[in-house]
Amino acid sequence: MLIIGITGGTGSGKTTVVRQIIDELKNEEVDVISQDSYYKDLSHLAKEERVKTNFDHPKSIDFDLLVEHLKELKAGNTIQQPVYSFTEHNRTKQTLETQPRKVVIVEGILIFAHPDIREMFDIKIYVHADSDERLIRRLKRDISERGRDLDEVLWRYQTTLKPMHQQFIEPTKEFADIIIPTNRYNTVAVDIVQTIIKDRLT
Repeated sequence: MLIIGITGGTGSGKTTVVRQIIDELKNEEVDVISQDSYYKDLSHLAKEERVKTNFDHPKSIDFDLLVEHLKELKAGNTIQQPVYSFTEHNRTKQTLETQPRKVVIVEGILIFAHPDIREMFDIKIYVHADSDERLIRRLKRDISERGRDLDEVLWRYQTTLKPMHQQFIEPTKEFADIIIPTNRYNTVAVDIVQTIIKDRLT
């Protein structure tokens, strides 16, 4: 099994890069695991309190469960992946059955910040975009897809997203094997990743 880690700041284009890689691996078995699914269970808190949680700090992620699940997949076992609700700011009672595949892509903003997770990746990719571009993408996504209002998104960006990016995400660029800029459609970088994947799988 090949495990690929894809990270970068919020709104950097990680999901787009994941889609581009998967599109070219039509004949291969690929699982995608999102770090967002592994936010800690906050059922003990009222929704008003959950909203105040700093979801951009490594402490918000259940890394122990993510490590356990990756080890299970590597051992050939099926896992029950958590399902997270962005509108409720909490895990749901549902799970997603995920079977072991030839390739597992793990994507998320903080996955390189945790040494145990980082060491499990065969290929580490950092997706880079400038801060203005990331803010614009985040605004569009959170308002249209996650039911947030403009003031909440801007407040969260200023108080947590930007400082957490500078403290926990940007420094992890040094661990990357490949850095992909997303200010343009980057076919060369994606081609390189696909070639590496195919080479490792043969």
